[in-house]
Amino acid sequence: MFDVDKWLEIFSSIRRHKLRTFLTALSVFWGILMLIILVGAGSGLENSAEYNFQDDAVNSIWIFRGRTSMPYKGLPVGRSIQFDNEDYERVDNEIEEVDHLTARYYLSGDVIIGYKGKSLSYRVIGVHPDHQVLENTMMVRGRYINQRDIDEARKVCLIGDVVKNALFPDTSASIIGEPVTIGGIQYTVVGEYTDQRENETRIVYVPISTCQKIFTGSDRIHQLMMTVGDATFEESKVIEGSVRQLLADHHKFDIKDEQAIYINNDLENYREFRTVIGFIKGFIWFVGIGSIIAGVIGVSNIMLIIVKDRTREIGIRKAMGATPWSIVSMILQESIFITAIAGYIGLLVGFGIVYGINALMQKYNVEAEFFRDPQVNFGVVVLAMLILVISGALAGLLPALKAARINPVVAMKG
Repeated sequence: MFDVDKWLEIFSSIRRHKLRTFLTALSVFWGILMLIILVGAGSGLENSAEYNFQDDAVNSIWIFRGRTSMPYKGLPVGRSIQFDNEDYERVDNEIEEVDHLTARYYLSGDVIIGYKGKSLSYRVIGVHPDHQVLENTMMVRGRYINQRDIDEARKVCLIGDVVKNALFPDTSASIIGEPVTIGGIQYTVVGEYTDQRENETRIVYVPISTCQKIFTGSDRIHQLMMTVGDATFEESKVIEGSVRQLLADHHKFDIKDEQAIYINNDLENYREFRTVIGFIKGFIWFVGIGSIIAGVIGVSNIMLIIVKDRTREIGIRKAMGATPWSIVSMILQESIFITAIAGYIGLLVGFGIVYGINALMQKYNVEAEFFRDPQVNFGVVVLAMLILVISGALAGLLPALKAARINPVVAMKG
């Protein structure tokens, strides 16, 4: 039941100790404020990293060419490893765990892309159809490169937003079926794509077989990329080892030679990222809770001072029949009130700062590489509120118990 007199006494006590109450409340306010800001900053780091992983399939393995650093069966050190179509076929046929597979062929430097007298230079990459899955490519119009394009070495291409907007005067019109020249050879645009990263849409994709036939006349490829389905990290490492063994047998290098080929396992990268984020979150909560504890100690200290100042008053109350619980509840209420009010203000200010930063980043289209969309979820709010109530109770518990043990006779004599 709401006791008006008890609350009037609490407010009277706070007014009598304005400065001490303010300084104590400030420490609680600061602790909650820091916790909310740190949690928001942690979410910004996490969201940025998650966003960067969205551009590629998380369950992907990327394989790059290198040079041998170890002798092998009489062959010299320093040999350049050159992938070819046979590597693609063998991985596709012999590694059953591979879900999607593509090779890449990079044309050297930027290539001149032309349309109706207008020419600009962009990167051109030859790929297989599964490249769409590996890069999480988002189609705007038309289609991606298909297997028939590969089999027939068709002169078709896929164009990104940046290339389209630069070459075509009417950016809203469909460019599907339009002829463009790539390195002086005419191709037909079959698809238009977009990507979360603008730089990725500066690339023109063509069938890898067409790229090899027209620009090199060989079956050489520069890179292999694959996904491994629902494989766990441990299973992906086994698959990685199988691919390394297969390539080592074909190109005659020691399987232990990590410089002959470089393997980037995104499952491993993602696992390391989650581990780092876990440590950061743990550190954030450690610092935040530490700040709150410092504030709680401050509240407890001031409540002890208040109990000492009110010793005579408490003694009179007990002499007039006040129960120990009524004394304890009075002290606890004051402690929880100071902690809750200061904490909730810190909570609101912290929210305002986090969401203010988020709003400014969106308004001015700020895309920081390591910080994106800071926010504080509802679960953190509920937890912070529980921490406030429990902290306030703990802060007042020792002073309240001390007050309840006061001897009325001794208190009134003092």
